[in-house]
Amino acid sequence: MLHTLLSKFDNHIDSASAHCDIPCGIYDARIVTYYAVSTLRQMDILLSLKDKGLSETAFAMQAARNTAKKEEMAENTKHQTRIIWGDFMKGDHLVKHPGAHELAHKIMMAGSACKQDLHREDGLKLVELCNEFAEMFWDMKGVKTKKVTTPYAPNVEVVEPDL
Repeated sequence: MLHTLLSKFDNHIDSASAHCDIPCGIYDARIVTYYAVSTLRQMDILLSLKDKGLSETAFAMQAARNTAKKEEMAENTKHQTRIIWGDFMKGDHLVKHPGAHELAHKIMMAGSACKQDLHREDGLKLVELCNEFAEMFWDMKGVKTKKVTTPYAPNVEVVEPDL
């Protein structure tokens, strides 16, 4: 029945396209930088645990919780990057920014490095790459950007739209 109904439209529609699975039009690179900063924050918390004088059990429990959260935030960074890169960055965007593919790949690699180990410089690199991604994203949308320092730890600079 549905096929019969839809086939009646075949002769009236030349082509259809959408930029995402559900053409909502809502993309925002701030979510990518948010997750990258959250990854770095979890790394900082983990690196500071040894100085807290926790019992062995409390240390293990806290380390397990923060490690799980760090890995979740790094994976969310990668996931949100893939959505914007795969669904939004197309056609003229890629002509203007031919480095989009390489930058997205670098974010994937940096996110994996953050999941695999606990080197703060990996977290800083992830934030830096996500800031580059945000600058490129907002340029594709024709929106000027500015750098602001997060008002919460780890107090790093992030790229925001200058609205």
